[in-house]
Amino acid sequence: MLQKRTRKNSRNAGHETRLGGQRYKLSSISVPANFPSRLIATAKRKTAKLTLWPLVAATFFMVSGGTYGTEEIIHGAGYGRGILILLFLPIFWSLPTAFMIGELSSALPQEGGYYAWVRRGLGNFWGFQEAWLSLAASIFDMAIYPTLFVFYLKQVAPWFGQGHHGILAGLLVIAGCTVLNLAGIRVVGITSLWLFFLLSLPFALVVVMAPLKVAAFGAPHAAAAGTSLGLLGGVLVAMWNYMGWDNASTIAQEVERPQRTYPKAMIAAVVLVSLTYVLPFVAVYFTGVPASTFAGDGSWATIGGLLGGKLLGIEWLRFLIVLGGMMSAFGMFNALVMSYSRLPLAMAREGMLPEIFAKTGRRTGTPWVAIIVLASGWALCLGLGFQRLITLDIMLYGVSLMLEFVTLVVLRIREPELKREFRVPGGLPGAILAGAFPLALLVLAVLKSQSEAVLGMNGLLFGALIIGSGVLTYGATRRLRTSARRAPAEAIEAT
Repeated sequence: MLQKRTRKNSRNAGHETRLGGQRYKLSSISVPANFPSRLIATAKRKTAKLTLWPLVAATFFMVSGGTYGTEEIIHGAGYGRGILILLFLPIFWSLPTAFMIGELSSALPQEGGYYAWVRRGLGNFWGFQEAWLSLAASIFDMAIYPTLFVFYLKQVAPWFGQGHHGILAGLLVIAGCTVLNLAGIRVVGITSLWLFFLLSLPFALVVVMAPLKVAAFGAPHAAAAGTSLGLLGGVLVAMWNYMGWDNASTIAQEVERPQRTYPKAMIAAVVLVSLTYVLPFVAVYFTGVPASTFAGDGSWATIGGLLGGKLLGIEWLRFLIVLGGMMSAFGMFNALVMSYSRLPLAMAREGMLPEIFAKTGRRTGTPWVAIIVLASGWALCLGLGFQRLITLDIMLYGVSLMLEFVTLVVLRIREPELKREFRVPGGLPGAILAGAFPLALLVLAVLKSQSEAVLGMNGLLFGALIIGSGVLTYGATRRLRTSARRAPAEAIEAT
């Protein structure tokens, strides 16, 4: 019957009909029979879409947020090994991931991104697990950025370090990013672009001023005395700083010409993030600032004070770097709200979550219910005091990333005729090998770190429990999930 219906629809392709006094044409676009989906019939709306450079800037914040957060790599591994890690890790970790995202985004530019890819390639169960891993990890991740914002804010306004003033500032960050996201994807993209330029300015000054201070602070140290991080520990921290490339995929239907824009944006973002990490460290190395100076968050502000000196009694470069740290934290939270909010939207449209999550703004098309619900959940986590949970993040992200690489190979085999504006080089063997280096690095990273604790529990065990709970949740919510109906073979598109 489905085959007959499909043939009938193909004969009607290009015909016109009238509904409500308006002319519509019937499109022959169809959804594969093995990919059930609830169709929410809406007239095609013209909303502002994200172009190349705002998408690059948003991706930059989803992955990096600037040079901040990389201090521990140099502190633990020294300048030489630390810079080599930051140079070579993009080749083995970021580029294969960017290639994979470029191909899948160009082939399947759907809302929900990686969730939609895995669901199409591996089925409902694995699609649900892909979304579960991302949303579960966000509980621990998203509370970090307002806290980091407050960390830098306290350096210019100590009042926010007293009592519960810091939590109030964190809530204001969440509220501000929520408002920006409700205003539309274009607003978030442009905001990301401006924040990128502003927070990059002080580090550009560091690079420009460093040649004037060559060896001014002594000979560069090979590594910080007494550190136990070492080479593998530096790789682990660098992996954490180079992950999150797939977050940009969830907004694919809101990007202008996604088939062509995504591959360009991914490559540009990899280059941009790599340069942002490497150039300031190389510049500071020649000034003779010892590696031990990079003792943790806030170290760049100290170095800015050394390089810039005082102007009218103020360490001006230190002040700019502190402001940049606040913008970095705000920009990361803002961009990730945009990314994560599209997962409930896509799942609700396909019957995997209640329909209320599919509600979008009439003018902006933003999933306002998902944005408000997620922002409220993250706000409740502010008082839990989560720090950077590197092992847990890499573990959860790694499992979801491997599902995406498996999907890449499965779709190459099952749907070889699927139109792909960009392909991972090397044919099917190239697609398989693309995931080999990331998989090896993930295994190495998980085996390396055993000391991280979450809520008093070993980090690896806690991560395993989160992964297992996703399986249980899928089974337990089977009756609660709306039964997904097969989408009609035709979509009505307003002319």
